Amino acid sequence: MRARLERWLTGLWYEGRRSGWMPVLIGLSRLYGWIQGCRRRTSAFALPVPVLVVGNLTTGGTGKTPLTLALVQALRVRGWHPGILSRGYGGRHSMPTEVTSTSDPEEVGDEPVLMAGRLLAPVWVGRARVAAGQALLLAHPEVDVILCDDGLQHRALMRNVEVVVVDGGRGWGNGRLLPAGPLREPLSRLAQVDAIVVNQGSGSHTPTFFSLEGSYAMGLRASEWVHVQHPERRVPWAYFQGKNCIGVAGIGNPERFFSQLESWGIQVQRYPFPDHHPYRRTDLPADLRNPVLMTEKDAIKWRRLGLDDAWYLPLEALVDTALVDHLATLLISKEPHG
Repeated sequence: MRARLERWLTGLWYEGRRSGWMPVLIGLSRLYGWIQGCRRRTSAFALPVPVLVVGNLTTGGTGKTPLTLALVQALRVRGWHPGILSRGYGGRHSMPTEVTSTSDPEEVGDEPVLMAGRLLAPVWVGRARVAAGQALLLAHPEVDVILCDDGLQHRALMRNVEVVVVDGGRGWGNGRLLPAGPLREPLSRLAQVDAIVVNQGSGSHTPTFFSLEGSYAMGLRASEWVHVQHPERRVPWAYFQGKNCIGVAGIGNPERFFSQLESWGIQVQRYPFPDHHPYRRTDLPADLRNPVLMTEKDAIKWRRLGLDDAWYLPLEALVDTALVDHLATLLISKEPHG
């Protein structure tokens, strides 16, 4: 049911499909906008270290997690000691919790486990980001900057720097607020952020309407496939060219993953799922005869489900050095705000 609803909304938001429900959705969008306006007037709390939020204006995935990891790595090179905060979407934990590479994604969320597995920075989750940030700093006093993976609309935590990531293939859709469109906030919000990053994916075309002054490009680089059950087993990214494979994607835009595989000459049988889907072994046929290819985020959940021939593709975000320089300067000079 959820998957069908998402496909229907995707058609309305990004493909220009028409529906008799649109007047109702527009009315709900006005109510949603009013609620967002009320939330913007709530008080916020400042942590004792600078906070950088990597978020988006649209619902669904745009590449926030790869960009967060790339910024963490770049700040480490410049002498910072970052920590990472996440809500842990899809997880059951509500209290502040530290995440490790062996944490249960159904408890803390799939993306936090992915980030913790990179061993770049301590990762904490919690629905109340202020409390999670305080717990992180208490456990890791060496941390001198916190990056929030998502949380642009989380008003309780003050931030020094805001970065918006946008999918270069989907853009802002029809430009309407939820549920008539994909926007969490109106496009006028862009005037208040410190940087706009356009995720161009792996060689994908970026629409000309994203030639925005002050925006930065981000690419994604793939190196090799990693076995889901045995990560020491790796093959080159071109290994599956010309082969029939099953593609699994439970991300914000599954078609982007499938299209990328096909552009590499892989014959793909598609299995799309909603973002943060709680996978079960029955989600795929019992008699699998072809390799299963998936994203790294999906592999976090599939590694416990006993697939013998399943592989994921780690992606590294490539960011402009000028973006990192710009953000690092702001972290030092810009005061926190709500």
